[in-house]
Amino acid sequence: MGLSTPGAGQSAVLAIDAGNSKTDVAVVAEDGTVLGAARGGGFQPPVIGVEPAIDILHEIVERAFADAGLPVVGGARHTSACLANADLPVEEAELAAAIEARGWSASTSVYNDTFAVLRAGLLEDAAPRGVAVVCGAGVNCAGMHPDGRTARFPAIGKISGDWGGGGGLAEEALWFAARAEDGRGEPTALARELPAYFGLDSMYALIEAFHRGRLAYGRRHELNPVLFSTAAAGDAIASAIVERMAEEVVVMATVSLGKLGLLDEEVPVLLGGGILAARHPQLNGRIGELLAARAPRAVARVVKERPVLGAALLGLDHLAAPTAAHRTVRAHYAQGPGAASTPVACSSSVGA
Repeated sequence: MGLSTPGAGQSAVLAIDAGNSKTDVAVVAEDGTVLGAARGGGFQPPVIGVEPAIDILHEIVERAFADAGLPVVGGARHTSACLANADLPVEEAELAAAIEARGWSASTSVYNDTFAVLRAGLLEDAAPRGVAVVCGAGVNCAGMHPDGRTARFPAIGKISGDWGGGGGLAEEALWFAARAEDGRGEPTALARELPAYFGLDSMYALIEAFHRGRLAYGRRHELNPVLFSTAAAGDAIASAIVERMAEEVVVMATVSLGKLGLLDEEVPVLLGGGILAARHPQLNGRIGELLAARAPRAVARVVKERPVLGAALLGLDHLAAPTAAHRTVRAHYAQGPGAASTPVACSSSVGA
């Protein structure tokens, strides 16, 4: 059934992509036209609480509706919100209830923000099918099947079996570098290169700077390019960390494909987040090689579109919008002629 005509002063979809560090909001018309947009800071309910986080989100939504010339209350038929920290169904339900109370739309769907990357990168606008792995500050994976089934992981850290992401990679590099310097571990150039990045002459000095607060611990994420460059220079320890990250990405992808019965089908495996979007040859190349061995028909691609596109497409999916509407909103966010993603270069057939 096609999309019905919105009432006067109402858009079809309020699309929200709210990550830990930034939030994108778009107001989308029945035909897929983007009527208004706004951007703001991160969405962190575990840090500040659900209602204060929704308060911050409300201000961004209000600006997006104002940009579209629409009221914030009842300005859309449906809200499609892809949110960081919506890791468990109980959290999705809690956040959906909090959003519904703001009255932005008649109905609301809340997804983990990984689904925004997945939907943005899927070229099919009918019956979306594929898997996305996001490796940014953390790591997560989500999959969709045309019959409506999804695959996902809790992805809340080590207690849910996760390893890697920007924070995890930096901590692993620091661990090996510290042990190399004090003699507990094998030698690695990381012991020299990590402190040098901050203008320090030893791991001891770097450890002290983090511990004493002279360097904010959040700045450890800045060390990831050092890890990758050290690995590219041939350092065995750094290379092993990069190889393990590739293994984790592929394990998450293939387990999700298996749960959805897609291991033997030609299906996209979409790579998103800052670590994977940087297209480090060693990491992304190894991902391609491992996928070629374990899911030979999978095609790995790096997603380039802003994830808010995925939130908009999910909203249009919910409203059974015509394919033309999907194409219109996709064209709005396209970054290149007809390309939704970039193939992963590797020595296998994956990404061809």
